[in-house]
Amino acid sequence: MSPTYLSPGVYAESGVFVCFEGGEGAGKSTQSERLREWLLGEGYDVVLTFEPGDTKVGREIRRIVLSPETGDLSDRTEALLYAADKAEHIDTVVLPALDRGAVVVTDRYVDTLLAYQGAGRTLDGAELERLARWATHDLRPDLTVVLDVQPEQGLGRFEGRDRIEGESLEFHTRAREAFVAMAEADPDHYLVLDARQPVEEIAGAVRERVTPLLGKARR
Repeated sequence: MSPTYLSPGVYAESGVFVCFEGGEGAGKSTQSERLREWLLGEGYDVVLTFEPGDTKVGREIRRIVLSPETGDLSDRTEALLYAADKAEHIDTVVLPALDRGAVVVTDRYVDTLLAYQGAGRTLDGAELERLARWATHDLRPDLTVVLDVQPEQGLGRFEGRDRIEGESLEFHTRAREAFVAMAEADPDHYLVLDARQPVEEIAGAVRERVTPLLGKARR
């Protein structure tokens, strides 16, 4: 799947929006937390968040879309549920934090929907992106960090798997290719890093890219 970028997108006028993306087991949560700790140490107001599920509504959506007990869902139903989580997340968590000048660090955002439900489920990319951009007011991260990992390596880190982790290797391979394609199409707003690198090397590379963006953030 290639990104369509139906519009140039909207970037926050205040605050800084940083997103971590990539396949399962890539270390997104670890790097999100490392970035949060560094930013706090530098005196910034930081909000660490994630999708799906970091709102009251989102927790119910997360339970539905990830629990193996849910079983099969229509691909379009699944996509709509993820889009609903994003709409609630943006309106109640991300935008209020950016408006006060915080640095928002999120573990997953729109690219996951485009990669998993678009490339993975093979839904129409343009239709899916239109839905995702509408749900999120077309807000783009100032920087998206893609932690790139071979699916067989990332998935090997899990004992039990949720509905998405339990998908086929082909599904996850298509998703990985989509993450990389989106990053290649917009290098000014993306950083692709090999997730096999040592944790501190990755964290250092992320800090280097984030630092020039912090002029919009409030200490």
